[in-house]
Amino acid sequence: MTATQAMVLPAGTGTEHRRHRRSWPMTVLGIIFLAIMVFPVYWMINSSLQSNSGAANTDWFPVHPTFAGYVQAFQQQGANLMTSLIVAVSAVVLTLIVATPAAYGLARFRMKGMTAFVFVLLITQMIPTIVIANALYALFNDWGLLNSYIGLILADSAAQIPFAIILMRAFMASIPQSLVEAALVDGANNFRAFLSIVVPISKNAIITAALFTFLGAWGDFLFALTLTSTPAVRPITLGIYNYIGANVSQWGPVMATAVIASIPAGVLLVIAQKYIAAGALGGAIK
Repeated sequence: MTATQAMVLPAGTGTEHRRHRRSWPMTVLGIIFLAIMVFPVYWMINSSLQSNSGAANTDWFPVHPTFAGYVQAFQQQGANLMTSLIVAVSAVVLTLIVATPAAYGLARFRMKGMTAFVFVLLITQMIPTIVIANALYALFNDWGLLNSYIGLILADSAAQIPFAIILMRAFMASIPQSLVEAALVDGANNFRAFLSIVVPISKNAIITAALFTFLGAWGDFLFALTLTSTPAVRPITLGIYNYIGANVSQWGPVMATAVIASIPAGVLLVIAQKYIAAGALGGAIK
């Protein structure tokens, strides 16, 4: 028994050592890639904390940090931040109102031409945003929706609804029909079964669609550039674009604005990351 253990233990130990030797290069490579991806974020925060920082003479570390850039950013870009927040939240609400029942209908009911309709939704994702923006400009000009919150909300929602439908339809199609049928047998109609059964189970997919819609509307630039031309309705992305031209020698406020604009997206990603996996269907059914 002792001899057997003496023969087995070194073999196992050698295997573990070989695994560790093989994992070290991948770990180092992962750290390098992570540093490359995180460095722009660090440089943005670093530049925002330095006064009179230009593009070429920014120190590698803020030895004497200052928040003057953030004060100036809030003073000059606060209205643009509020515009982006209103547009993004409204686009999320409108997108979910339209896309959630549409995804359920496509997942549950089998009608002629449904496959072609889903294919058209996929095709819309391949159309460049600038093409849609130019088409919407002519339409919104006739309807008087240029330079308005409603125009930006409708444009961002129109761009995000097809993706939201595709995402939620794929999830809702995996819901067992027996759950909905049991609700129908108990006296609920299709709409009641949708609200009471499908929506709670599809929470992960709905939150994921809402998150991507918010990020798409929050980071939109082409619709803002095409459909707005006045400071009254100007999202933060367009505000930063105009801000750079006015502060080519003062990058502190520009970077501070970029940091502030990144906070909502970062916070939402941290909060919603456990829902994005969308793997809790079995637990919800149980």
